[in-house]
Amino acid sequence: MNRRQFGRVAAAAVALRVGPSFAQLVDKYAEELKNGEFNWYPERSPGGPIILIVSLPDQRVYVYRNGVRIAASSCSTGKLGHQTPTGVFKILQKDKNHHSSTYNNAPMPYMNRLTWSGVALHAGQLPGYPASHGCVRLPKEFAERLFGITKLGMTVVIARRQI
Repeated sequence: MNRRQFGRVAAAAVALRVGPSFAQLVDKYAEELKNGEFNWYPERSPGGPIILIVSLPDQRVYVYRNGVRIAASSCSTGKLGHQTPTGVFKILQKDKNHHSSTYNNAPMPYMNRLTWSGVALHAGQLPGYPASHGCVRLPKEFAERLFGITKLGMTVVIARRQI
């Protein structure tokens, strides 16, 4: 479902005055994202603290502001032998034009570093399954938007459970 189709569904629900609320439609849409897709609705909660949750089994990143989901994206996390670590992390460093010092100067645009051992959120290829060396790869446009709202010290939770 693209944004135009989503808008039609939401408008139809409002016009009929029955069916799911806008928030329910947004949350349902998050569960139906295909590889490389994302949604972004910052207007759902214009201000307040932000937290990111990465679900390894879902291969999804969820962005909450003031406890309200404002965005969701597909992602690609660490492959076998290079699993993405789980836990609660803080954003340690941000670099819009980062390149890997470990993997042949590979570009990692819109990088938000989570560990000093090389785990980060960044734009990258999304094959539809865990394929990275531990990082959380994101669609480029989503990574760019996310980079614009993240702050040093912000919390990122990486979980082995479905959200």
